[in-house]
Amino acid sequence: MPAPVLGGPLTAVVGGHIGFERVLAALALVALAAAVSRWQQAALEREIAVAVLRSFVQLTAIGFVIHLIFGSRSLLFVAALLCVMVAFGALTARRRARALPGVLPDLLLALAVSAASTLGAALALGIFPSEARALVPVGGMVVGNAMTAAAVALDRLAAEVTAQRARLEARLALGASATVALRPAVRAALRAGMIPLVDSTKTTGLIFFPGTMVGMLVAGAEPLDAVRLQLILLYLVLGAVATSSLLALVLVRRRLVEPGERIRELAARPSAPSVR
Repeated sequence: MPAPVLGGPLTAVVGGHIGFERVLAALALVALAAAVSRWQQAALEREIAVAVLRSFVQLTAIGFVIHLIFGSRSLLFVAALLCVMVAFGALTARRRARALPGVLPDLLLALAVSAASTLGAALALGIFPSEARALVPVGGMVVGNAMTAAAVALDRLAAEVTAQRARLEARLALGASATVALRPAVRAALRAGMIPLVDSTKTTGLIFFPGTMVGMLVAGAEPLDAVRLQLILLYLVLGAVATSSLLALVLVRRRLVEPGERIRELAARPSAPSVR
């Protein structure tokens, strides 16, 4: 009998209940990563330790929160959690796009619209039930990917505008609107935001297995059920990434032109620290 795609107990290949002792056992690989960093003097040991500690605390905390939400079956709690995800996603993306002025409200709107439209379409089409068990993990995946794409797109937009400022101002001086003058930069930024997911979608199943599919297979789901769910999620995320990237770029674009048809001078983009 096939395992259900969403909800219901699955026969765990890993042996049923997963205790924290297994998580601790997996830290052996983290120790290996730290050892490689120390051996090659990459100076990443502290960052690895912080990343491991933060991931443990954050995932454990969100696990308890999701457990409570699943138990309450309240869609209001689901909406509240998704709003928190959008807020943290916008704050995280802003750090990457800090060269652009006042992007936080634009990122909040872009991520909110992307998540609402994607999840709304999924519910309207009957892809997922309107239950916390489906909406919370799918919403988190949608917001996370939309955040990454919007951040990359805005970072690329800042680079394009900085590199082509004189050319853009010449177009504006010749009578081009801001939309027309900035179109090549927006197009390049949109491609930068979307290409990573497009490329990974093209190679799914050939070079790597996505996390959702792997998780379902390890949990004992039927392979074709895992494949179908993964395809659904890939297609939903593609739509969310396109929406968030384009909307963020369109909203930020209007902030780049100052009175007098001049391109706003952007703050210097932070350079990566050198390793000695």
